[in-house]
Amino acid sequence: MDRLLVLPAQVAIPHGHRVEVIEQNDLLTEGPVVLAVVDLDTGIRYQRSDELHGDFTRWIGRVLECTVRIGGGGRTVLRVDPLGQGSAGAKGALHGADVAADAAKAEAGRWGGTDRPPVEEPERFW
Repeated sequence: MDRLLVLPAQVAIPHGHRVEVIEQNDLLTEGPVVLAVVDLDTGIRYQRSDELHGDFTRWIGRVLECTVRIGGGGRTVLRVDPLGQGSAGAKGALHGADVAADAAKAEAGRWGGTDRPPVEEPERFW
């Protein structure tokens, strides 16, 4: 599954190059934020800040398409095909599964889950 990366800078990476992407999950923006992109074929590193801190994930992919907008601060849109089993996809899937499980528990509680008292059994006559 292709990933679409939008970078607030002019980053020209040719089609077919392998890249390493370092992302950090940001709870405020609903998704991962790209902290750095390393072109593994040329060795050029594009990074937001001097230090990488916090919880971040790394994955490797191959560039399928690169669009660079010129002027107005510039912007780059990269379409990348992840190679192998990336931890970013697994981490996102686990986060989504946790959210779904919590929602299912809340719904079960709302519709009569464990908060109801048990039904008393009637007396048996032999």
